[in-house]
Amino acid sequence: MSGRPVVVLLPGLLCDAGVWAHQARALERDAGVVIPGFYGFDSIAAMARSVLDAVPGRFALAGHSMGGRVALEVVRQAPERVERLALLDTGVHPRKPGEETSRQALIDLARSAGMAALAARWLPPMVHPDRVADRALMEPLTAMVCRATPAIFEGQQRALLDRPDASGQLAAIRCPTAVIVGRQDGWSPVAQHEPIAAAIPGATLTVIEECGHMATVERPEAVTEALLAWLRREPEGSRAC
Repeated sequence: MSGRPVVVLLPGLLCDAGVWAHQARALERDAGVVIPGFYGFDSIAAMARSVLDAVPGRFALAGHSMGGRVALEVVRQAPERVERLALLDTGVHPRKPGEETSRQALIDLARSAGMAALAARWLPPMVHPDRVADRALMEPLTAMVCRATPAIFEGQQRALLDRPDASGQLAAIRCPTAVIVGRQDGWSPVAQHEPIAAAIPGATLTVIEECGHMATVERPEAVTEALLAWLRREPEGSRAC
């Protein structure tokens, strides 16, 4: 990847490189693409350190869902390394009251009934309601969930429960930033992204129509178009995040 720009794509909870397949194919024409994995981690900070250790130099950084929180932690740990930032279907708030109970119920389900049972309960609310019966969408997502294990799931859930409050760092971000969200994202709604985009100087907000939380696979063309526009934006000066 020497001499080429590098784009790092961070997956979310229980997700792997498959959720970025469409975007990676498009971006690979002009950039080196790296998609780290977060199996075996139980801390957002450790996930961020693993990204910085795995990818040398400066890079553009996009994170989906949990990956967006990791992206913000990467920026917090090493702002000089991040040339551009994209946050997709994510949030910046810390743990909410009652959240541990709901996440623990899913952990218990995975341990008692297996990952297929978890997928059957967890995935439907993550997509647009009209896509729940779409086998072409749901079967690959289910297979992805089943590639993980209950222990992997529990570690990532612990990381999310202990996530930092990232709201205070948004105003200091100076690199070209895109905030992208599905219109029908019921997990991380549009209303959650509007203040994020407003707090980051010069950030753009793109709402993907007819799309739930799994935007990169539900509306891959629209997400890819938004990311290409983000990469084409001229930065103001040469500062990183």
